[in-house]
Amino acid sequence: MARAGKKAFNRADDDVGNILAMEHVNVTVPDQNLATYFYVNGLGFTRDPYIDFGPFNVWINVGNQQFHMPTNDPQVLRGHVGVVVPDLDQLEARLSRVATRLKDTAFAYRRQGSTIRVTCPWGNQIHCHGPGGFGEMTLGIPYIEFTVPRGTAAGIARFYQRVFDCSTVVKKTRCEVDVGRGQSLRFRETGRVGAYDGHHIAIYVVNFSRPHDFLKDHGLITEESDAHQYRFQTIIDPDSGEALFDVEHEVRSLHHPMYERHLVNRNAEQSFFNYHHGRDAFVP
Repeated sequence: MARAGKKAFNRADDDVGNILAMEHVNVTVPDQNLATYFYVNGLGFTRDPYIDFGPFNVWINVGNQQFHMPTNDPQVLRGHVGVVVPDLDQLEARLSRVATRLKDTAFAYRRQGSTIRVTCPWGNQIHCHGPGGFGEMTLGIPYIEFTVPRGTAAGIARFYQRVFDCSTVVKKTRCEVDVGRGQSLRFRETGRVGAYDGHHIAIYVVNFSRPHDFLKDHGLITEESDAHQYRFQTIIDPDSGEALFDVEHEVRSLHHPMYERHLVNRNAEQSFFNYHHGRDAFVP
């Protein structure tokens, strides 16, 4: 019983489903140098200094999340990735500086109020937000929004509720799935959805076996990676079994060696021309 004059809390607001975090977005790119220039020099993120694949892959740190970009034909996520950056004015200045070198690519950007919408050199859409709209996050990937076929949002929500015990919200033609602290997967219905090209996301789950049982029973497992990871691609309506949307999920247990790995992030405003001792690292 709440004491008189004390606020009554809705304890369900802090419940967390089976998915604890979305860790990375993986899209292939044909040019590692150009990708690094765009994501590091333009967006101000950090190339992972410890896990390096030479010219064959690049991992880009964004707070506690990453972009993974192996070398191959370009993949384009259907929708957009939402990121939080420390300062939109500084981001806009960096994008202006890299524009000349990227002029013969799909690169573009425009500022709309409190968001800068950026297109990568191969067409991926990244919506950049300043701090304040996503809890305490000042650098990171708070959400991914996928565009999905009409009539699928409610079924997608049921899939994540039943299979991954996630909290979901359905509003007419879209749904939002909570995936841990301050992150979500969003699905917005549209009349035009492009073909799936193989891009994927990585998630960490508490109960590793129960989703696997469901996915295996329905023939949805696409890869039994190792003891700590498996993959699936197709989201189905658990009521009807109808296939709704394809995006590969790299599902990892909390025993995965990469779980809670510390990611190094730099202060993007530090440079040779305005160098300040002790300010190399990004500090939230």
